[in-house]
Amino acid sequence: MASVFGHALTAYAFGKSFNKELGTFKLWGLGMLCAILPDADVVGFKFGIAYEDFWGHRGFSHSLVFALILGILITVLFYNKKLNSRTGIFLILYFTICTASHGILDAMTSGGLGIAFFSPFNNTRYFFPWKPIQVSPIGASKFFSTWGIKVLLSELVWIGIPSGIYILAMRFLKRKKSF
Repeated sequence: MASVFGHALTAYAFGKSFNKELGTFKLWGLGMLCAILPDADVVGFKFGIAYEDFWGHRGFSHSLVFALILGILITVLFYNKKLNSRTGIFLILYFTICTASHGILDAMTSGGLGIAFFSPFNNTRYFFPWKPIQVSPIGASKFFSTWGIKVLLSELVWIGIPSGIYILAMRFLKRKKSF
């Protein structure tokens, strides 16, 4: 998996697409939550759920169906008044993309069993052919090590720089639009 930092940064960057009215700490925080939440499935290890099971790590919670369900749920819970508008559709799309970005980033890592993108319809696990991101260890104690430093350096290159470019591009486009 990519680290919590890489997932959160991706959601924050996508959140910069919104105008000042919607582009708030609330939106970014909820987007980051959506981007990080799929890894809550690691709790399953404590209950004997195997990695490769439907509810296992990188299973259903990393799927596109889960991303859509969470996108709708977050919008309903936190932006209910905007739900029946064009803005509501964009919010659902944003939260869905933030959640789906988790699986996409994880499919670009150097370890694990792959991502069940199409669960619950197909539980096959997939990786992308290009896997430049160093896989993050599971557990905070393992993260604060040489392995964790390698993960952060990898994410700086493959997540941080593209996110920074996207944030700058959004800032440039918004300035140009206001003139």
